Amino acid sequence: MYTHTNFKSKKALKEAVASGQRVTVYQPGPFGGNEPKTDKITLEGPHYPEPHKWYAEAWLENGVVVKVK
Repeated sequence: MYTHTNFKSKKALKEAVASGQRVTVYQPGPFGGNEPKTDKITLEGPHYPEPHKWYAEAWLENGVVVKVK
């Protein structure tokens, strides 16, 4: 899954979540539209077509990322 904001690093994602920004996610392609609202997920970035340089575990609550590992 991707975040709606195209974070260039996992550090930038963690800083955004820690500062209280509302970070939401989506699943591109034919599997999109069934994103969980509350669950543990895996994120990757930056967005395609750039090569993925980071991966992260994240926890969602009501569709918003609340924790990143």
